[in-house]
Amino acid sequence: MYAPVLLFAYKRPVELRETLRALQANHLASQSDLYIFVDAPKRPDDVAKVNEVHKLLDAVSGFRTIHRDYAKNNIGCADSIIRGVSQVLSKHPTAIIVEDDLITAPNFLDFMNQCLVKYADNKRIYSVAGYTLPFSQPAQYTSDTYTVPRHSPWGWATWADRWQSIDWDMKDYPEFARDRQQQKAFMQGGSDLVGMLRDQMEGRSDAWDIRFCYNRFKGNGLSIYPTKSKVQNIGFGKDATHTDIFNRYKTQLDEGTQRTFDLPELNQPTDYYHRQTLRHYSVPVRIYNRLKTLAGMR
Repeated sequence: MYAPVLLFAYKRPVELRETLRALQANHLASQSDLYIFVDAPKRPDDVAKVNEVHKLLDAVSGFRTIHRDYAKNNIGCADSIIRGVSQVLSKHPTAIIVEDDLITAPNFLDFMNQCLVKYADNKRIYSVAGYTLPFSQPAQYTSDTYTVPRHSPWGWATWADRWQSIDWDMKDYPEFARDRQQQKAFMQGGSDLVGMLRDQMEGRSDAWDIRFCYNRFKGNGLSIYPTKSKVQNIGFGKDATHTDIFNRYKTQLDEGTQRTFDLPELNQPTDYYHRQTLRHYSVPVRIYNRLKTLAGMR
């Protein structure tokens, strides 16, 4: 049995069509159960697009089984994902999560399932990412995975026990907000993490992933990444929830012919990839990319 695939959608039928086409082309699609979650319209202007999404998803085929959950009332981005993942992981030990703005390589499900098996007993691994930044792979690094202390929400997977350990209410956040040493340690995953967490806790954003990443940090956890990206994000634009910015995340998508992967034992951040990640999320690089956004570049 392969891990169930959870697909979250809202009001982007154009991007969703591409996401579905790529997911259906995965080698393991016909052997995977698909759980579909669609949030309800937030505004009257959203109704037509959400209805179009429903129509598109009603016609989906190509998976072992298909389960649809169309919300009756608007739940919101974060709560919709928390609700859906929690529901599926109450019945399954693992889950693979995809949103409606992601193109997956044909071997995405192969990679995710193999990692879920390989690292199931390594409790330090909190999640498996399908996306990776376009880092050059060193000639001497031959493995297909690396680890960094940062979660990626763009095509990812996790285990029920890791997910169920998350404190979504963030009860210890007030203590963290006063502790500069803890904040510095959290930013070993990127200098932007503390700011994103603060935005979430002070009501300026509606995000689940930064809370997941914080709980991963509190558990001294890591995330597994592929050296060749199995995911490309196409959700940068006016209908995007969080990504109407310069696309500094464009990467080279894996061709998808490789079906088995070299998965080493990983218990520490991978030095080279950790340094590259910190550089990408450094203040100077983030300022430079923000200037590109202000200049209208996408």
